[in-house]
Formats: sequence, C-alpha cells, structure tokens
Amino acid sequence: MIKEENECYDIYKIDINNQLNIKKIALIVLIILVVIGLIMVAEKSVEIMKQHKVYKQYEAQVIALQQQEEYEKAKIEKQKEKMKQEKIPKLTQVGRDKLENIYHSEKKQAFLTFDDGPSSVTPTILDILKQEKVKATFFVLGSRVEAMPETVKRIYQEGHYIANHGYSHSYSAIYTSPQTVLDEYNQCNDAVKNTIGVPEYNSHLFRFPGGLPGGKYADIKNQAKELLSQNDILHIDWNALSGDAETTTPTIEFEMQRIQETVSNKNSVVILMHDAQAKKVTAEALPQIISWLRENGYEFKNFYEIIK
Repeated sequence: MIKEENECYDIYKIDINNQLNIKKIALIVLIILVVIGLIMVAEKSVEIMKQHKVYKQYEAQVIALQQQEEYEKAKIEKQKEKMKQEKIPKLTQVGRDKLENIYHSEKKQAFLTFDDGPSSVTPTILDILKQEKVKATFFVLGSRVEAMPETVKRIYQEGHYIANHGYSHSYSAIYTSPQTVLDEYNQCNDAVKNTIGVPEYNSHLFRFPGGLPGGKYADIKNQAKELLSQNDILHIDWNALSGDAETTTPTIEFEMQRIQETVSNKNSVVILMHDAQAKKVTAEALPQIISWLRENGYEFKNFYEIIK
C-alpha cells in the first residue's frame, strides 16, 4: 500500500516536471521567436534606412538635376535675350555723333546698303554676303516687307541691319507733307517689327526715296528731316554707288566702273545699291564689288556699329 502511494507521488512529480519542461521549452521557443522577430525588425529597419538613404540620395540628385536644368534654361534664355537686345537698335547721343561723322574715318570702311527690297533678288544677295562673311544694311520698303516676310526674317536673323525706306516709294504719296514722310516711316517700321516678331524694333534710320538733297520736294524733305529728328529718326544718303539705278540695262562692267569712280580715294564709303526685282546684275556684280573693296583695304561695316 505504501509502495502504491509512492508510485502515485512519483507520477505526479513527473507530471509537474514535464509541465515545467514544456513551459521552459515554450519560453525558450518564445524567446527565440522574439529574438528572431527583433532580428527581422532590425534587419528590416536597416533595410528601410538604407532605402531611405538611397531615396534621399536619389532625391538630392533629382533636385540637383532640376536645378541644373533650370540654370541651363535660364542661361539659354538670358543668352537669347542678350542676342535679341543686340539686334534692337538703340539710338544714343553717341550714335547720333557717329552718324554725323560717318564719312570721317582714319581707317578704310565700307557700308554696303541695298534699297527698295526685298525681292526675289534678295536671297541671292544674302547667299553671297553669307559666303563672303559680310554684314550689310537693307533699306526696306514696308510694302515689300509684307510681300516677302520670310526674306525679311532671314535678313534679320543673319545679322544684317534693317533700315527704313518708307512704305510705298511713291513720291507723290510720301512727299505730300513732312507728316506723311513720318507716317510712311512708321508704317514701314510697323511692317518690319510685326514680321520679325520684335515689338520693340525701331531702326531709327531712314533713307529718303530719291535722296535728301534737291529735287521737286526739297522743301518738304528738309522739313521732314527736322520732324524725323524730333522723333529720334536719323537719315543717311550715300557717297558712292554701283550705278544700278542710272540705266535700265547695267552690266557688271558698268557697275564695277561706277564703284571704282565713286569710291575713288575716300576712306569711308556708304555705297548705294538696290535689291529690287530688276537689279539681278547687282547680285551678279556683288562678289567682284566685295573683292575689289577688300583688295583696296576696306573693312565692311553695317549700321549696328553706328546705332547700337
């Protein structure tokens, strides 16, 4: 009987031990799971931190690229604006003085000027000027500007000076009064600025059709000269020419002869030529004219160097 009681006691003791062992195992397993969980959380946290760091680096790179792009864009826009402003004539007292003294120069200089265009002849002239690396001045007619806008844009884009020759070239219309001269200037200037897309453009430079001195309309021209000056508009004629308006059938030889005769021994020359439809010979003679002037020591200028 005593033995049976001891055996029962031992069984109970074993059960308690088993329960304790199970609890220990469970606790150990729990601890292991917690440790594993902590390790996984730690690893995940490290991974998240790494990802966050990479993201921040990427974000910084993106911001840096955006800033660089904005800087480059601003730089390009600034350069465009600078180039635009350089092509918009700005009349100053220095410009007035330079124009007044344009024929007084110690160095040889030549201003090639073309009147009455643009026409179908003008692109050929522009091709030659581009090939020869020469900048010229075009005294355009407003009516022709409206007829050939793409050519006018090319003149402007290639760095030639667009000056003003009135709108109609009809003497009876232009020289009705000093005010009509100014009106024709403004009408031509409006055509130019609308065509090239530069609202601020004003050449400040006019060439009277037929020239300023003498003729039937001499009094009105002189009065108009003063009115133009009051409106910050200068005028220029010429002191040398190709003779392409002196005859209806000029030849290259004739134009070369007139250039040589009228340039003579002058240091500073403003050369009158035309790029109207009927002046194909002028385009044909132009390479020889440029060559002869170079051989005789002339440096080519345009009126951007006078009215900046």
